[in-house]
Amino acid sequence: MTLSGLAACGSGESGQGGNAAGVLNVGMPNGPQTENHNPFLPSSAGASLGYRHMIYEPLVMTSQIKPDEEGKPWLATEWTWSDNYRALELTIRDGVTWADGKPMTANDVAYTFTLLKDTPALNINAIPFRDITASGNTVALTFEKSQFVNQVDVLSSIVVPEHLWSAMDDPATDTVKNPVGTGPYELKTFTPQTVTLTRRDEYWQDLPEVRELRYTSYNDNNAQTTALANGSAEWAFTFISNYEAVYVDKDPEHHKLWFPPTLAVHGLFLNTENKPFDDPVLRRAMSKVIDRGDVFEQAEAGYFYPEVTNVTGIPTPAGESFIADEFQGETYEVDVEGAKRELTEAGYSYDGDTLLDRTGAPVEITLSNPSGWSDYITTLEIIKDNLSQLGIAATVEKANADAWTTNVDTGQFEAAMHWTNPGATPYDIYQSMMDGALYKPVGTPGVNGNWGRFRDDDATAALDAYANAESEAARTEAMHELQRIFVEQQPVLVTGAANAGAEYSTRNWVGWPDENNQYAPPQPTLLNSLDVVLHLKPAE
Repeated sequence: MTLSGLAACGSGESGQGGNAAGVLNVGMPNGPQTENHNPFLPSSAGASLGYRHMIYEPLVMTSQIKPDEEGKPWLATEWTWSDNYRALELTIRDGVTWADGKPMTANDVAYTFTLLKDTPALNINAIPFRDITASGNTVALTFEKSQFVNQVDVLSSIVVPEHLWSAMDDPATDTVKNPVGTGPYELKTFTPQTVTLTRRDEYWQDLPEVRELRYTSYNDNNAQTTALANGSAEWAFTFISNYEAVYVDKDPEHHKLWFPPTLAVHGLFLNTENKPFDDPVLRRAMSKVIDRGDVFEQAEAGYFYPEVTNVTGIPTPAGESFIADEFQGETYEVDVEGAKRELTEAGYSYDGDTLLDRTGAPVEITLSNPSGWSDYITTLEIIKDNLSQLGIAATVEKANADAWTTNVDTGQFEAAMHWTNPGATPYDIYQSMMDGALYKPVGTPGVNGNWGRFRDDDATAALDAYANAESEAARTEAMHELQRIFVEQQPVLVTGAANAGAEYSTRNWVGWPDENNQYAPPQPTLLNSLDVVLHLKPAE
């Protein structure tokens, strides 16, 4: 495919509207942040709050809610895949400068990809780069194998300045105190609670009308909801249990929300490095006692993360066409007695109501999520009660968000609700849960999928077969095999489907994406948040 577009620009002036200072207040319920602006690290403050996307820009602006579309040209104006997605040629935009005034060139792009190739901790998508060269405004890349399933990951890569990053001792651990990107904003101030960005004087597109972005990290969903309701936060992604009464009805004219679905899921990731949770028999039994309907109605207020009902873990109707015939109509059903029977037949036993593993030890587990993520915490409480019916003693740990993120990244947890990566097909769901290529030993950070450290050679082989298939028939068979493995292994206890939504206010700013103008997903931590800000205009 070959695409081109987007015109270059320069400077611009903000209108006044109802906000003379031109400030947009953004919030996330993620608790105190540690200063880290490294744009490649999922555990950084820049990723947690989303402001990294205002500083560092992608080659192509792709969209989770329209994964079948090719994306908007950004720092790359054209791109062409060849050799069954084993080769890519990019044309890099002219006239782009870094925030320090130096020009951004194809050499910076080549350097960025080389950095990822040479630094596994930053190459979180495990892209198998081979040759990377720059000539003029063109960058040519080749890969060890087909990148059919990684097109979005490659094209949406951000670009960093070679003249600054090449001087770092260790880019994988550098917190990038003074982030310099091509985006329209620069870091102004940082505190654990609030990060402020200020607009650059010049930018390759028309300057955004938002002069200043203030990101506040609230302690929990309730605090974030209060801020949205009283107007101190104008844009957020948070769960609101009674959203009409506590948010929309506070200002029906201006308080809006839009939660478009994506092809991704949420579920309980079990750390399969820990016994006895390395046993698929136990994981299947645990899955059989989870009441997913309760999770949806009680924890997700019947709207936030829709219930996943098919045993393959694939959301429907979005993923219906991918489900193998043998699993069509096969749904999750609560079956406590069936789960107990499967366990005792496999060598587990009971001491009264307590489940004992094959060694005679009680089965216990700690379920952990950030204390402020109220829907996840409620989900864990429901799962705790469900597991008690099986004889498993579960404890719910309400963690600090920063510490939890690090612990999940390094495998220092027993079980946690988490999300999968989204994509155009269920491949990304299964890769996030089962790809041995993403495996990192406990204690090693930089994980972007397979947080449960699951290892199964057949699953990894099926993912590889799907990614490198030379025909649609071969790709379909690989997808069906992945479903069989997932149903058998249950590495993640899937509960709900994902969305890319947000709450936002039109009191001071208009131009937000919505059901009738789906130019981007509205979630403020996604790549597209920059595109959203560029569309905003002061309200009349």
